[in-house]
Amino acid sequence: MSMFDTKIAIVLRNDLASWQKMNVVAFLTSGLVGQTPEILGRDYEDADGNTFNPLAVQPMIVLEGDGNTLSKIHNRALNRQVKTSAYVEEMFQTGHDDANRAVFKSFGPDNAKIVGLAMRAEKKTVDKITKGAKMHG
Repeated sequence: MSMFDTKIAIVLRNDLASWQKMNVVAFLTSGLVGQTPEILGRDYEDADGNTFNPLAVQPMIVLEGDGNTLSKIHNRALNRQVKTSAYVEEMFQTGHDDANRAVFKSFGPDNAKIVGLAMRAEKKTVDKITKGAKMHG
């Protein structure tokens, strides 16, 4: 039985290169932490007293689907007003935040080439939104 009433899901487009998947997961996770800083725990400390950054207090599930599935998930999240972290394909060609924002702003829900989404919401809501995506493997 889970101790969390929320679920964190990251959904990736299934045709990305490994480096792209890792890059997108890192960026999307940073967006979740920015939106909900309470998902971070306390600093970690090793046996010698060295301290390390805190990590998320709850598990994250990584899913995947094709472009059509991600588009559906994107629209479901918008329709349910679940705020997401989102990454579009064109952001791979940019090199900094301002450029990412500019390219992101040039697309809407009907033409965005979404390669990754991340969300944290009530479990049943996340399950309904991410329907059709499979465990990343």
